[in-house]
Amino acid sequence: MPRGARLDIPGFLQHVIVRGIEKRDIFYDDQDRQSFVRRFSKLLQEIGTECLAWALLPNHAHLLLRPKRTKLAVFMRRLLTGYAVTFNLRHERSGHLFHNRYKSIVCEEEPYLLELVRYIHLNPLRAGMVNDMNELDYYTWSGHAVLMGNQEMPGQRIDEVLARFGQRIEASRRQYREFVIDGIARGKRDELVGGGLCRALQLTDYEQAEPYDERVLGSGEFVERLTKENELSGRLSPFLPLPVLIERISGLVGIKPETLRQRNRAKRISDARGIISYIAVREMEHHGAEVASMLNMSPSAVSIAAARGEEILRRNQSLRNEIDNLIT
Repeated sequence: MPRGARLDIPGFLQHVIVRGIEKRDIFYDDQDRQSFVRRFSKLLQEIGTECLAWALLPNHAHLLLRPKRTKLAVFMRRLLTGYAVTFNLRHERSGHLFHNRYKSIVCEEEPYLLELVRYIHLNPLRAGMVNDMNELDYYTWSGHAVLMGNQEMPGQRIDEVLARFGQRIEASRRQYREFVIDGIARGKRDELVGGGLCRALQLTDYEQAEPYDERVLGSGEFVERLTKENELSGRLSPFLPLPVLIERISGLVGIKPETLRQRNRAKRISDARGIISYIAVREMEHHGAEVASMLNMSPSAVSIAAARGEEILRRNQSLRNEIDNLIT
């Protein structure tokens, strides 16, 4: 079954798997890993995305996320693009770093949240990055050590996970750790990374096939609910209409919206066009032709402007934060 467009609806738990292009390493050393974690943690707090679990391995990463205010695609684009730029500069390389399509599976929280936390946090042990649970407890590059109180990672929801094991922090950590240990013998859980309940087509005469979607990990009822939510989100986009976006960003930078349509090459006007083009096309997925029409530009000029806007926002984090507050 071909993999369709992502189901990207804020409020739902998503298991995200990021892989290096051609299975190459995306982390060469601890400095790379630290760069990724710093950016990851910062974006979790800035964008309002919740993280329940995470683990970094040499050529891929697992993230268990719950986007709240914006789509997952916005968060992932900023995370991966920013990290790739830093990685390429540091290692004097060019070209793509990541496989061109990260994998995301929308997950039903019950009964899968804790199963996914355990599966993701056992990845370093299964991959031989650590030798045993004692080492995993202190492994810097996964959320397990954060849950155990041995590392810090602002943005990770340790309270929500540990609360499922008790109210007292030390007792809940012990129970959580026992839960993780119990998962070692279960081995690789293919059903947690393949999407869907993988219902084998071995139904008896009395059984009825449930709705199935490889992009979803959950019951047939959950698949049906998600399908309806996705249809609704397609009709009522959480993103701003383009005229509203242009008006808000223009106001922020002190330019009248109609000025953007004029043949004016002043830097602040070019910068405003670039920022609007980047946010509209790259993050909000408006059509380039629509942006071109609104700004009186050619589609190719919009593409060039978007690249400039991305660089402006990468260098000016305070402006990035102000824009996020305007559009979310």
